[in-house]
This record gives sequence, C-alpha cells and structure tokens, in this order.
Amino acid sequence: MSAEAQPLPETGAVVGVDWGVKETATTTSDSHDLPHAEHGKKAQAKLTRYDRMMARRKPKKGQPASNGYRQAKRLRAKLHKKVARQREDTGRKWAKKVVADHDQIAVEDFRPRFLAKTTMARKAADAAIGTTKKALIEMGRKHGRAVHLVHPAHTTMDCAHCGARAKHALPLGERTYTCAACGTSSPRDKNSARAMLIRAGLCPAGTEGARPPGSLAREAA
Repeated sequence: MSAEAQPLPETGAVVGVDWGVKETATTTSDSHDLPHAEHGKKAQAKLTRYDRMMARRKPKKGQPASNGYRQAKRLRAKLHKKVARQREDTGRKWAKKVVADHDQIAVEDFRPRFLAKTTMARKAADAAIGTTKKALIEMGRKHGRAVHLVHPAHTTMDCAHCGARAKHALPLGERTYTCAACGTSSPRDKNSARAMLIRAGLCPAGTEGARPPGSLAREAA
C-alpha cells in the first residue's frame, strides 16, 4: 500500500536539478545544491581490508569456508548496508527540503549506465545519484509536487539563456559554459540546471527559479 499523500502549501517557486561531478545535485537555487557526501569513499579503507581478508582466507574449491573468511564476508556486507542507508538518508533529507520549497521540479533523468564506461563512473556511484533521484520522485509524489523528468541529451551543450547549442560537447574538466552565440558565461552545471527548467516548459525568472507573475494562469489556460 502506498503512503498517504500529504499535500504541501504552494510556494510559487520552481527549481531545475542537474546531476553532476562537482556536486551530487546542482540546482537553480544555490541554497538547494547537494555536495558529495562521499559515504562510499569514507568506507573504502575498511572495505579494502575486508576484501584482503577474504582473499587470504578464500577456501579452495570443494573446501568449507573458514570462520575468518565468513566473518570478513559478514563485516563487508554489513558495511555495504551501512553505506546504502547513509546514502538513502542523505537523499531523503535533501529531497524533502527541495520538495517543501518548490511546486514544480525539473530534474535530469539521469541513468547511471550513461557513465559506466567513463572516469566518472566511480564518483557517480559514490554520489548515489540513482538513490537521490528516487527519493526526489517519491517525495514529490507524497507531497503533491510535479516532478518533470528531462532527457539528459545535449543539456550540457544548450545555452539556458538564448537556447543556442554548442557545436561540440564540453570536456568533463571544463567547468564553465560560455555560449558562442550570446557570450553568456556561467558555471557548467548551473547552466544545465536552468536548461532543465526550460525543457520542462517552466520559465525561470531568476536564480531562485521563482515564477513570473501570471505564469500559473497561463499554464492552466
């Protein structure tokens, strides 16, 4: 049975969300950006130790596992569960704040497999983007907010100010987006977050994503 809906009061605000390298989530509202918690990175030393313990005590084929091997395996599984819980807790707390402060949310429909073969893969997994995205969608549904999933294609190439598209994708190391058409420069992820709003049909009036007067009436018409 799904949780009972708990609608929140309207705020008159919208927000765009881009999943990124520098932060787990970069938004059109500076106060709602989500830095990397790096729970996996912090647990890596212990995980490596348990892996070595298991490797040293790995039983030969057909032989029963030793107590030391089973203990290391249990400790490793326990730590993995702890990291998963930490990621879920971080994602839920962030999602609750975003949903409480905005009526509509335009979020990049990120798929982890997009980064599976790149140097970003490990960082993306540690950031738990998938877990955070899921929490945002569920929190939006619970509180009656509209969460728009935006296809990620070309969002790093499109100018959020004039709509022009760059001829080439920006290298991951280049963190500033400069439009060749209008000359506007802005942090790469902030530009992408604003592009989410535009693609979702929401009109950001400023850095905090407030709706311009009458926009609700125009959308309802």
